[in-house]
Amino acid sequence: MLESAPVSAPVSGKNTLASMAPMEILPIGVSIAPVPPSPPIFPTPHAVSAVRNLLYIAQAPNETLVSYLKNVGWKVSAGTLATQASALKTDAPLAGIVDMASFSARELAALEPALRHQRAGWIALTDDNHLADPVVCHLIRHFCFDFVNGPFSNATIAYLVDHAYGMVSLGDIDLADTPTVFGDEQMVGTCEAMQQLFRTIRKVANTDANVFITGESGTGKELTAVAIHERSPRRKGPFVAINCGAIGNHLIQSELFGYERGAFTGANQRKIGRVEEADGGTLFLDEIGDLPLDSQVHLLRFLQERKIDRLGGHDPIAVDVRIISATHIDLEAAMADGRFRTDLFHRLCVLRVDEPPLRARGKDIEILALHVLHKFRSDGRRKIIGFAPSAIEAMYSYAWTGNVREMINRVRRAIVMAENKLITADDLGLGHCTGIESTTLAAARDAAEKRAIELSLLRHRHKLSEAAAELGISRVTLYRLMVAHGLRGAAMVNGADPG
Repeated sequence: MLESAPVSAPVSGKNTLASMAPMEILPIGVSIAPVPPSPPIFPTPHAVSAVRNLLYIAQAPNETLVSYLKNVGWKVSAGTLATQASALKTDAPLAGIVDMASFSARELAALEPALRHQRAGWIALTDDNHLADPVVCHLIRHFCFDFVNGPFSNATIAYLVDHAYGMVSLGDIDLADTPTVFGDEQMVGTCEAMQQLFRTIRKVANTDANVFITGESGTGKELTAVAIHERSPRRKGPFVAINCGAIGNHLIQSELFGYERGAFTGANQRKIGRVEEADGGTLFLDEIGDLPLDSQVHLLRFLQERKIDRLGGHDPIAVDVRIISATHIDLEAAMADGRFRTDLFHRLCVLRVDEPPLRARGKDIEILALHVLHKFRSDGRRKIIGFAPSAIEAMYSYAWTGNVREMINRVRRAIVMAENKLITADDLGLGHCTGIESTTLAAARDAAEKRAIELSLLRHRHKLSEAAAELGISRVTLYRLMVAHGLRGAAMVNGADPG
């Protein structure tokens, strides 16, 4: 097992290693034998610039092992769980050794909270008696990278903890370099489409012109709007968002512009509308394409005069607000159909921002999945450390019609439902997307050409002249293509016209 275990090694660029499989756990009852000195172990990326921390939990730590680990570069904290609890209060990665053979059955149950630490890579020391304990098996299976049963060599332990440390260190290596835009939310991406989006955000944020954001549902249009606001001179003002498609047509006007007391039945007091609420800041109108035509008239008037009239009010109120709008529908088509006013569109779409769909973001699909895993992995009971190769393959094969929103939902569900420490394609609900055969462009063209000829022949009852006319080729060319695709024999059987 040890001979096939990967060694922690430095990486460069944007390579994502969270999909690497951890070392497999030895079957219960199999002792690990000492191994000869292994080749030099390369330091992890974190170790190049920082001390590598190792936490050794035992009732009576092995002083010889502690000295050996210190000599090979570890900063070791050793002792009982009670004395070392403070060492776990860190977000920095650390390796861990837990001597389960030194704990009683009652004390073992208290280990789980420590072993659940997301940035700790644990190696367990145990013996045959403790491996028969279901609690020990549970702790090892769900929270440890590996275990050693019986006598061990110091070199073996050093090898294992280095691997465990490398895995927890590398898990977030892509996330550290991806752009962070707003507070607890993040816009993650390294592909050219996302880099272009980040450049556009920085440019439009420095102006006060209205912005129109287009993109499929679930691509993160509101997050882009927030990013623009947070980088604009209005950042200290309010950011007010309203979904125009989620409010009934009879309420949208009062919701946008507010109303005075007594304006209608039930209006017992004055209400400030969303436009007025955003005074001095930014108003985000999501799904603007669903705004009713009569409300479009009122919004257009506000954009022209920069004043509003509350329902039931008599005095116009000046409001200083920047409008950012977004929609997933084709507003050009809506204007052609008369469902959206052309003059309002040109008022809203002074600056345009296009959100790329997730399927067009290449390597970002994996990076985003790692980001979601990092953010929500505490939702599950198991210690999820990454994605299995089947999950990576499925994520690249899937169309992601729901875009980033769908990605977040699938990964969060997988975190809760996964049975192992690596999320699989089945955990993501994408088992059908694995094992898809790859093909060359030439093969795809040949297949499409053959299929088109077959369908045309069927439609015209294998009359070559009529099929050739439909396909836009000569009868001689059609005959040659039929021979090339092995269709001539079938055509003769079906009574195709000669020649």
